[in-house]
Amino acid sequence: MKVVAHTQATLFEALRPEWNSLLERSAANLIFLTWEWQSTWWHAYEAGDLWVLAVHADDDRLVGIAPWFIQIKPDGERVVRTIGCVDVTDYMDIIAEQDHVDAIQQALADYVAQNTAHFDRMNLCNVPEDSQTYATFPDHLRQAGMDAKLVLQEVCPIIRLPDSFEGYLESLDKKQRHELRRKMRRAENEGEVEYYTVDSSHNFEQEIETFFRLMASSQPSKAEFLADPRNNRFFRDILHVTFACGWLRLTFLKVDGHHAACYCDFDYNGHVLVYNSGLSLDHAPHLSTGIVLLTYNIRHAIETGHLVYDFLRGNESYKYRMGAVDTRVFMLLARKPD
Repeated sequence: MKVVAHTQATLFEALRPEWNSLLERSAANLIFLTWEWQSTWWHAYEAGDLWVLAVHADDDRLVGIAPWFIQIKPDGERVVRTIGCVDVTDYMDIIAEQDHVDAIQQALADYVAQNTAHFDRMNLCNVPEDSQTYATFPDHLRQAGMDAKLVLQEVCPIIRLPDSFEGYLESLDKKQRHELRRKMRRAENEGEVEYYTVDSSHNFEQEIETFFRLMASSQPSKAEFLADPRNNRFFRDILHVTFACGWLRLTFLKVDGHHAACYCDFDYNGHVLVYNSGLSLDHAPHLSTGIVLLTYNIRHAIETGHLVYDFLRGNESYKYRMGAVDTRVFMLLARKPD
């Protein structure tokens, strides 16, 4: 295995022809690791010095990508991080061809250990617990002479979807099942409810603005987040990119002609990923429009044969009321021994 370090943004164009094909051959086929997500994040944030390690087989075929950069802290400390970390990207990993994971991890660990002059420590976020990086990469780093450990970072509640919506409802706590049915009936009986998914028949720019308005109105922290120009740019760019790829599910609930709730989800590799949401506090707040829209989205995911409904990072109580159970993501910390 040969490792090549890419330090210029031109790497995205250089690796583009092979990037997503490799991702599909890996065990880490996540939307957050696609060429589209990684390049969009980098162009929005440019958060340090690129240090993307590409692993090539003896025939020069690309078999692995470690999508990293080196962040320079105010005190001068140099920290290797994953492109995308941490606030707007929920799962991160090393992209490694499934049949060569061990050799790729060994090559990366050896390269890292031989190039510690470039950094002071590694802080790789959001590594899923079912990841091969979680399972074996720390051992490869230790064998190469590094100190390495995994630290629990956060939980990601998910619903493993049954084959029918009634089956889903029956899986819930009796009280919650009753509440969901009551809220759906109430919304549908007390107002004129319209549920729709944005597609090519809609004015996409107008729909984005409506989403941003509802997102900002739902929580002060979301309004503050969108006020940051880099965050705003990233959100706009990633919505356009994922819409063009067919991965975006931007859904709205209107009540009596007014936009009352919205969800920004991604549909990728058999999973629906609940990325963000918005809510109007002025239109029908008593109708629990956010929960009603969420329930419609879960029903749609079941009816279209999806396997997992993933709420991504965060342990908000509503996720568990909807039937989610925790999975975990970890921070991989590594450094050269003192």
